[in-house]
Amino acid sequence: MTVPAVPTATYRLQLQPDFPFAAAEAVVPRLAGLGVSHLHLSPVLQAVPGSTHGYDVVDHTRVRDELGGEQGLRALAATAKAHGLGLILDIVPNHMAVPAPEHLAHPLWEVLREGPASPYARWFDIDWDAQGGRLLLPVLGGPVEEVLDELRVTKGTLRYYEHAFPLRAGTEQLPLRRLLDAQHYRLAWWRQARTEINYRRFFTISELIGLRVEDEEVFEATHATLLRLLRDGVADGLRIDHPDGLVDPAGYLRRLRKAARGAWTVVEKILTGDEPLPADWACAGTTGYDALDRVDGLFTDPEGVRVLTAFYADFTAAPADRGGAWAPTARHAAYRIVTHDLAAEVDRLARAARRATRADETALRTAIREVLVRMPLYRPYVVPGEPAPESAVRMLENAASEAAAPEAGTVADLALGRLGRGADQDDFAARFAQVSSALRAKSVEDTAFYRWYPLMSLNEVGRDPACPATAPEDFHAFCARLQRDWPATGTILTTHDTKRSADVRARLAAIAELPEDWEDWLRESSAHFRLYADSHGVPLTDRHVEYAVWQYAAVFHNPSAAGLIASVMLKSEREAGLRTSWTEQDPAYEERLEAFVRELVAGPAKYAVGRIAPRLEAPARANSLGAALVHLTMPGVPDVYQGDEDHQFLLVDPANRAPYAPAPEPSEKGRLTAAALRLRREHPDWFGEHATYEPLYASGPGAPHCVAFLRGGRALTVVTRLSHRLAVAGGWRDTELALPDGGWTDLLTRRTYSGKIGLAELLDHAPVALLTL
Repeated sequence: MTVPAVPTATYRLQLQPDFPFAAAEAVVPRLAGLGVSHLHLSPVLQAVPGSTHGYDVVDHTRVRDELGGEQGLRALAATAKAHGLGLILDIVPNHMAVPAPEHLAHPLWEVLREGPASPYARWFDIDWDAQGGRLLLPVLGGPVEEVLDELRVTKGTLRYYEHAFPLRAGTEQLPLRRLLDAQHYRLAWWRQARTEINYRRFFTISELIGLRVEDEEVFEATHATLLRLLRDGVADGLRIDHPDGLVDPAGYLRRLRKAARGAWTVVEKILTGDEPLPADWACAGTTGYDALDRVDGLFTDPEGVRVLTAFYADFTAAPADRGGAWAPTARHAAYRIVTHDLAAEVDRLARAARRATRADETALRTAIREVLVRMPLYRPYVVPGEPAPESAVRMLENAASEAAAPEAGTVADLALGRLGRGADQDDFAARFAQVSSALRAKSVEDTAFYRWYPLMSLNEVGRDPACPATAPEDFHAFCARLQRDWPATGTILTTHDTKRSADVRARLAAIAELPEDWEDWLRESSAHFRLYADSHGVPLTDRHVEYAVWQYAAVFHNPSAAGLIASVMLKSEREAGLRTSWTEQDPAYEERLEAFVRELVAGPAKYAVGRIAPRLEAPARANSLGAALVHLTMPGVPDVYQGDEDHQFLLVDPANRAPYAPAPEPSEKGRLTAAALRLRREHPDWFGEHATYEPLYASGPGAPHCVAFLRGGRALTVVTRLSHRLAVAGGWRDTELALPDGGWTDLLTRRTYSGKIGLAELLDHAPVALLTL
């Protein structure tokens, strides 16, 4: 069977030791029957032992042994090809792991042993001057003087628990303290990473060190195995992880397209609002968070969000900048990250700026922070020696004008490459963009999203809580742009990185359709629970946390979920950093939090949830099925996350990265998914790069609740949006949809229609329909 060069649909599998290549091979027949054209695999290169995600690569020359090695991957590819499926590989160009023991990563081991003179030193983004020619390794459990007796020298290796470090030649016989000072690395307390680390990290994760793939030798060494797999036909396409971390994403993608011979490639680029993907990026498009934003927005009631937001602010009484209001909360989080978590990265920028301009370093540091926190997008794309894009100029000039800092203009000029060429000028322009993307991700997705949550479905990767809804006409315009500019881009609803799976978000979005009911129920339920807690000695958290737990309780409506919700709330509170954090944990608070969550979800409150949960069922069903069908038939290449073809309720990692386990029987959503995927596979010309997209509009009182569009003139999608609001208004009544000429068959019911059809008739079995001519 022939595998198409451009996928009709992909299916994401999370490979890990408990789900290796052989397990993936076993489910190939099922996934081929589902209707996808390609399997989308998580990273396959050698990773840290036991890794459940694979993004912590330690060896770019080998396919991961724990998954079955290259032989296992080739066997999977052969079985997939026999069933008409190709493979898409997820690759990680931005970073590799700092593992324990360190010898697992040979290039890094050689740098630790030989220092800046190592031929591998060019691999890593290290500021050698910042530590006097040494690489800071923040791996110790305390200050070095306090852990000296925990360090051991054996057989030419310095050991600290699971860590092992090479010794510089001729230093093995030195006294321990002198030996430590003589190395090309400096062991340090893990807390010192915040202010002293001198290598670029993946965001703030010190266990992942930045790679310099802009160097041709590094590119070739880290991509050779993957490119060989493409040439050999083992793999057919690529997903690029975190291109925003690279010095020059556009240059990287040009080099990759040439080396990969034009293989279908999508990039994990998170676009904000109407931000376009740079037109000069040599790829098919994004992985699809921009599509997730529009699809979720289509099924979110903006008026309901407004009511919920006001209620949330009143109920929680949280300070505006600490969870009470979105914009102040996001700005406060950005200041926290840029001054605390990314302090070392800002210091490195300030030193480069001082050398480039001879201005005061303290003033520059302040200006850098002030400009960074005002960046509205992830980063600018400036290449030293090339004219800065107009969008980058506007963005940086606006940020500098808003910043109350004397050197803000200088910072913007440096970031735009306006102050001439030179090592420091070029370094600043590249590094400013990299730090900007790290700040945006950490402050918004990993901090503010856990501090402000009147409706948690808004707090998702790729979404902007300030713009919660997508009007149908805006959705149609977005789809028309995709079909015109990026017809082979990826689209998604759930990934290994989403905070909540599509079905969780669909149920949460239903709350926005009955905000007054939610408010009345939550006030009454909270009051009753607090009386119970007071009389039974249940520890209470503040109402800010309580509000989040009630949302989860309403979604799961199952006392057995108490443990899961407790673990997710612990992670959420540590990410938020308001009452406890990953680095400054408050054990007493965390103990109270767990007891509170477990009691609320599994205790008497379960009866309170029983009063609201049934009201959410119908709108949640409409949202879930509607989002799924829109995702599978809109422009682009849909990626189905493992298990998401059926109803599944997943929360943030690691909960959403468990080994794949197929549902025993297809659900209503499963049947819908299979019908749409098979249609795409059988008629790629209706949905592919040269297909058409045409919106259709209903007429009548319920028209705003119908979204319909025609693909390739032969496949018609019809979905219901804001179904509860529709029901309250009296239903479809005499709302009609005029079908294009011909006889149309609904693939879900096998009924046939023509001419004008009443939506009450068309959608009497389900809130969606998929018709073909």
